[in-house]
Amino acid sequence: MITLRHIEVFRAVMTTGSVTRAAAFLHTSQPTVSRELARLEQLVGFELFLRERGRLAPTARALMLFEEVERSFTGLDRIVAFAGSLGQFAEGKFSIGCLPALSQALLPEACKRFSRENPAISLEVAALESPHLEEALSAQHHDIGLIENDDAPRGTELQPLLAVDEVCILPDGHPLVARERLQAADFAGLPFVSLATSDRYRHLIDAVFLSAGVQRQMQVETHSAVSVCSMVRAGLGLAVVNPITALMFQGQGIQLRPLAFSLPFQVSVAKPLYRPATPLRERFVAALQAEAGVLVQRLREAGVGCTLYQN
Repeated sequence: MITLRHIEVFRAVMTTGSVTRAAAFLHTSQPTVSRELARLEQLVGFELFLRERGRLAPTARALMLFEEVERSFTGLDRIVAFAGSLGQFAEGKFSIGCLPALSQALLPEACKRFSRENPAISLEVAALESPHLEEALSAQHHDIGLIENDDAPRGTELQPLLAVDEVCILPDGHPLVARERLQAADFAGLPFVSLATSDRYRHLIDAVFLSAGVQRQMQVETHSAVSVCSMVRAGLGLAVVNPITALMFQGQGIQLRPLAFSLPFQVSVAKPLYRPATPLRERFVAALQAEAGVLVQRLREAGVGCTLYQN
């Protein structure tokens, strides 16, 4: 029966190129390597190496077998690396999964707050688009998650963080900057920068304008709120986006105006149910709540509807 030891010997010979170097690599003797190699050939029923002048030359079948062995060992290396990451976690590593938009707004300042109070803890931020974020959280890959969905991903529980109304963003000098609050009718016939059709907020925004009978000039479609803001700053049109991202660009060629209609944008904390609990989680939630409070205060001053959830 082929054992893992036979495969290790074969891999060592293929990797090092000789029995002598393979024996040194495996911390064993040359006769032992030769014996295990011969036994493997007997078990598979064909020759793996040609012996020429004391040297080993792999056969075509050996090269094919080696490709499969390498794939298996790559999987093993991933397991070893993951086990090592668990050890780092125990020593002070905290992993956050979130949407790309939240990795650029809200999260950086929350991480700063957390690190100031927990300087020995290293942070890992994984910015993932939906549904990959939900899949990673369900698989318990992260200690905490930041999501926009109302439904908890499988294997997690949700803690609401904040709910804010979407806002209109306009480039400096746009005629509508003179308005304090914009109606749906104000967008009629104007160039509009939109989120992609796959975005759930795109559907909500389109429904508002459809209900109001307003036709916009769809100038640009893009996948992220950050990209939407950049397009508006370049003068390609106006847009409706979440105010957390909009605040990043305010005063940098972009003006923010509240809407006369409400389009709620909710952010929740997803807590894995089957990942080992740690006091770091609640400390990080506290940092998120503190930073969310700062954002809510700024938005309320701008006339934007907000709700901050505090436990």
